[in-house]
Amino acid sequence: MPLFLESCRRNPDINWLLFSDCGTPSGLPDNVCVEPISYEGYCSLVSQRLGITFAPANAYKLCDIKPALGYIHQDRLRGYDFWAFGDLDVVYGRLRTYFTAERLARYELYSTHARRVSGHLCLVRNTSRMRELFMKMPRWKERFMDQEHHALDEGAFSRLFLWRKNFPQPLFKLVGLFNPLRRRSEFIEAFSTPDGCIPWIDGAFRFPKRWYWEDGALTNDRDGSREFPYFHFAIWKRGAWAERTAPLLETVQSLACRPAWMIDESGVSEYVQ
Repeated sequence: MPLFLESCRRNPDINWLLFSDCGTPSGLPDNVCVEPISYEGYCSLVSQRLGITFAPANAYKLCDIKPALGYIHQDRLRGYDFWAFGDLDVVYGRLRTYFTAERLARYELYSTHARRVSGHLCLVRNTSRMRELFMKMPRWKERFMDQEHHALDEGAFSRLFLWRKNFPQPLFKLVGLFNPLRRRSEFIEAFSTPDGCIPWIDGAFRFPKRWYWEDGALTNDRDGSREFPYFHFAIWKRGAWAERTAPLLETVQSLACRPAWMIDESGVSEYVQ
């Protein structure tokens, strides 16, 4: 969490809003707001805003309502051009280097995967149409209210934009021309999650082994000076790090204060060129 927060700090013109019952971390960046609320209280808020009964026993169910967060919290979005949903198991690079003003002028939704909405970071234009788009998911109320985790952000919500996503590329692209939502959206692989099922930039399943975060810029040992918008820990958590002991919080807090760090299969350490 200290590394996540420090990477937020280095993106000062982007704001993060966290609803949490875990307390407020020390040294919280000015652009990160932690709003205290109990899990039951948050579920009650969702129920009220959506007009449903939302009471999941497992908090992971919250992932299903990601596409609805702009609607649920629209009172917090006044004055913003975009809202987004994402994960905490990431370290951001320089997001404005990736999401440039020119890029953001073109579309209404930006996914960092090519063939699905990226649940770990997805940008959505702050309009009533896009805030309410989740309501077009089939049986959305029923699926929000049950206890099963449906992965609606990367599943049913994706399918609103991407028809026949398993078609060969030329046919997939052709089908997309007939979908207005697809034409107004950007689905480009940002290569944020190494060691997964998506091949790397050169098309091979050979992935970077070290990632470098230096004064907000994120690079790796495979792609030279190319910067990446963020690094997602998902696969490493289940693989290379699965048997490792978590470092002490004080150790990570101290590391986050350094100007550069390296992330590899052994953990996180100070980076000195």
